[in-house]
Amino acid sequence: MSSLTTPSLSPAARLRGLKPDWLADPKVWRTEVLAGLVVALALIPEAISFSVIAGVDPALGLFASFTMAVTIAVVGGRRAMISAATGAVALVIAPLNREHGLGHLVAAVILAGLFQVVLGALGVAKLMRFIPRSVMVGFVNSLAVLIFMAQVPEMRDVPWAVYPLIAGGLALMVLFPRITTAVPAPLVSIVILTAITVGAAIAVPTVGDKGTLPSSLPAPGLPDVPFTLDTLTTIAPYAFAMALVGLMESLMTAKLVDDITDTPSNKTRESVGQGIANIVTGFFGGMGGCAMIGQTMINVKVSGARTRLSTFLAGVFLMVLCVAFGPIVSDIPMAALVAVMVMVSFATFDWHSVAPGTLRRMPAGEIAVMVITVVCVVATHNLAIGVVVGSVTAMVVFARRVARFADVTSVTGPDGATVVHRVTGELFFASSNDLVGRFDYANDPDHVVIDLSAAHIWDASSVAALDAIGAKYARRGKTVEITGLNYPSARLHGRLSGELAAEH
Repeated sequence: MSSLTTPSLSPAARLRGLKPDWLADPKVWRTEVLAGLVVALALIPEAISFSVIAGVDPALGLFASFTMAVTIAVVGGRRAMISAATGAVALVIAPLNREHGLGHLVAAVILAGLFQVVLGALGVAKLMRFIPRSVMVGFVNSLAVLIFMAQVPEMRDVPWAVYPLIAGGLALMVLFPRITTAVPAPLVSIVILTAITVGAAIAVPTVGDKGTLPSSLPAPGLPDVPFTLDTLTTIAPYAFAMALVGLMESLMTAKLVDDITDTPSNKTRESVGQGIANIVTGFFGGMGGCAMIGQTMINVKVSGARTRLSTFLAGVFLMVLCVAFGPIVSDIPMAALVAVMVMVSFATFDWHSVAPGTLRRMPAGEIAVMVITVVCVVATHNLAIGVVVGSVTAMVVFARRVARFADVTSVTGPDGATVVHRVTGELFFASSNDLVGRFDYANDPDHVVIDLSAAHIWDASSVAALDAIGAKYARRGKTVEITGLNYPSARLHGRLSGELAAEH
């Protein structure tokens, strides 16, 4: 009697199979390391700017970017996505810091992280399925606009040398990949422009002009607040708002990276991971954060990173650059980073969505949803508000479109004693409200049949409309027979019919 055996692998072969891509493939390792370095350089001025918005010391924004990136690289659900201090979070918590001080802000960051863990465990990520494609396209395009708009102040009232430096940086990023892709073009651009400005002693704004870089690593500790119910009620509204904004931006960014890389992500794990990262950040005195879309695009789309290593190294390099190489980093011209972000904005924008051919084919409602999403985001500088308004608009457009498909056709029997009203389409609040007026109650014969074999009842409004129709016929001494209900419709109708107000 023979048996089939599976060839056993040697311990070395098994170990190779367990190695992550970046460790098994030197090319992947090089890509991830260089991508992490580029992102770290781009994070520094952004983190400092967001610290100013929140009204805190620049070091707190840099500490938050470090702890968020390092933590989410381990616990997050979307590989290669960058989380750090963000403008959306800064806007939410700035009033709390202004009115109650830094201790309350840090406590709110920790509480926001706890909220995110709970919301993630409850399955808030599943709500992503209700965000339509038109909203997603509007989200991407508004993001590109915001990234570009954020660079405009860096191009106003500056020395004339800034403009040729930005143009040179853009040219390098366009042309250098034609020579080689072994080194990310943004890194080459930053290095060359820094060498030119330092070597030629060109006086232009630099990273150092944004704020003082920290000279030591952050130390863990508890927030300096009284642990009382009053403190909790003060910080809870800000913490909950931060949790929602952070989760929405992070999940939308994760979905965008899914599409770009054609790989799935674990949205529930990402939601919980964002909470854990904010809790860690709060205990290290950071200002909190969420997924950073601009830097994620640098990492994934521009630099080609695909693993957690790039995210982890972005945080590590950020602190190394600040603590060990602060004077060198301070000399990087802002023009170099502006050029990188302008290139990111152009790469992020979905140009196909605004092409004349696409606009001619797209339904007007879809275009309206995309435009409304972009306008709301750009007007409020809040991606979460734009997504919510865009999604609600898309639902209204969808309801109006589906409601038009509900129709009634009537056929009177040969003997004239019976009329059959055949209802087609989806019956819900938007379509059933008009259904009551589609029948001739006075002139129909005594026996009325309402055929719903080509319709579906979705809600209580539809059942109430059918009850109202039956009541109107009953007042005229006529009987109504409802036929053709499918099982779900019959079940809903049987449970609610007669229990709702039928008078209209």
